[in-house]
Amino acid sequence: MTPSPSMDLDAALSRARMLFSMLSSPKLRAALGARLTGREQIDIADRATGAEHRNGTRDAAHTRSSSTDAPLDRIDWLRADGQVDAPMLREVVDALSLMRSSDAILEVPRLESLPPREVDRIAASGRIARMVFERLGADGALSEAELNAGISMIAPDPALVRRDAVDSGVLERTADGSRYRLAQFLQPPVPLPPGSPALTSPGAR
Repeated sequence: MTPSPSMDLDAALSRARMLFSMLSSPKLRAALGARLTGREQIDIADRATGAEHRNGTRDAAHTRSSSTDAPLDRIDWLRADGQVDAPMLREVVDALSLMRSSDAILEVPRLESLPPREVDRIAASGRIARMVFERLGADGALSEAELNAGISMIAPDPALVRRDAVDSGVLERTADGSRYRLAQFLQPPVPLPPGSPALTSPGAR
């Protein structure tokens, strides 16, 4: 997909991260649900009434729950009355769709370095190799120069990325090492779990 010229990708993705972070907390999840359904306003009114009965005056300290209101107030697409900013939410949806598409590579900066841990670096190298072939044609074969050029657009050290991708079985290469292609048996990319041993094949280097 092509992003809207007005889309603020960083802001949209930040909203998505904040939402999922809040959903991971039972207390914030309940508070968010209360605000979206309007129950929060009823609860505030009930607490205010209770405070008046106890103290004879409205006690603001009893009308809001600061532990949940402060995080919820940072959600710029959600008003205190539970109404949402629909265009802003649509931009978040579009940003997430973009980042799942092949156009994502055009919207993110080039990696400055590869992950330091070997298992993470190998997983990243495999994803980078797939991205190159998705852009240039997954059914074809690339020369070493073409593959290196494609990798260089995404990350540093194309030789290391290329070797990692071959060692882990993401890429296959001809006996003379002149052509590379995606391994035919590959399934959709799955990140390696933490602590997984590096997968190597003899003679891949």
